[in-house]
Amino acid sequence: MKNAKVVIALPAYNAAKTLLLTLKEIPSEFQENIILVDDASQDNTVSIAIEAGLKVFQHETNQGYGANQKTCYKEALALGADIIIMLHPDHQYDARVIPDLAFPILKGEADAVFGSRMLGGHPMEGGMPRYKYTANVGLTALANLIYGRYLTEIHSGFRAYSRKYLQTVRFYDNSDDFIFDTEIIAQGMACNLFFKEVAIETRYFPEASSINFRRSVVYGFGILYVLFRFALHKVGWWKNPKFFPQEKKATNDGRF
Repeated sequence: MKNAKVVIALPAYNAAKTLLLTLKEIPSEFQENIILVDDASQDNTVSIAIEAGLKVFQHETNQGYGANQKTCYKEALALGADIIIMLHPDHQYDARVIPDLAFPILKGEADAVFGSRMLGGHPMEGGMPRYKYTANVGLTALANLIYGRYLTEIHSGFRAYSRKYLQTVRFYDNSDDFIFDTEIIAQGMACNLFFKEVAIETRYFPEASSINFRRSVVYGFGILYVLFRFALHKVGWWKNPKFFPQEKKATNDGRF
């Protein structure tokens, strides 16, 4: 994929304290096309992003993490992106790994590349709570069993998608909340798209966004429901339109 356009998409909410730290780690060759979607932050995330020269899109009201991603991908596609890399601007993920996520897609080896804390080998050393580690391993193992394919982690928020991936799956039909991340994987699996993983490490600190225990439990049950629906769809017992590929090509504004 020669002369591919790579767009870094930052789904932001109250990221004023960490945005510049995140930007500093993005390799220079990937800094040309960076967009930020602000989900009605209550701090000065937007002003910092504009001053840093980013292309900024704003939600007038808080719509949720999944809704933020939908806008990220819509706007990135509208800008002509061939590869879209989702990077949280909370400095939890090391942006210096971006080339590792982009290159498998550039070389035509994958439709999506996920950062994996499990491949990194030190998730708990980085500060991941034990209950999250245990749930991560268990839910990923169950997902592999149902998908019939192998990933070491399905929960990382550091990902790269090809234009083909986002123009194939019905991501607009997904949740506006955190379960979006699981739904978009299930859609890719249903559409027989190809995945790769690269090792990453994460930082856990007060300014890094992370859902609390209660929301983690809700998220866990949401994953189980997505996997349940996927399994029924896969065997033909309960077909879900969400898991069918798009048939129409994207229009100029990135919609289908």
